[in-house]
Amino acid sequence: MRKTNQKGFTLIELMIVIAIVGILAAVALPAYQDYTVRAKMSEPLALMGEAKTSIAEYYIANGVMPANVTQAGIRADIGTDIVQSMAFNGSIITVTVQAIGGDTGTNNKFVFSLADTSSGSPEWKCKTAASNGVQAKYLPANCRG
Repeated sequence: MRKTNQKGFTLIELMIVIAIVGILAAVALPAYQDYTVRAKMSEPLALMGEAKTSIAEYYIANGVMPANVTQAGIRADIGTDIVQSMAFNGSIITVTVQAIGGDTGTNNKFVFSLADTSSGSPEWKCKTAASNGVQAKYLPANCRG
């Protein structure tokens, strides 16, 4: 009888490969989901940038901060897939975002608060809202502090 070598992988080798792929997927999938949510947060930041510019123009022209969104020239009811609305109360721009990522929609606000006007132009500080705030891990690095 002639003995031939078998070719292929053993069952244990296949199980090890499947285990390694499973571990990598378990680590990579949550990180990927966080990155996609953080990428979506660029839209509200861009809209807040428009609002900051409009408010700064009003402040420079009139010497006082606008009292509301109408005076500031800000679109309040945005209604995109990501941004629900934007509000301004004279010192804080608040953006409400739709439920994104694994969030249920209860933590959906972040703000730019007026930090200083002594330079002749408003300076803003980005942060999560005190109540119902977007989780800090989803905000850009300069908004987490």
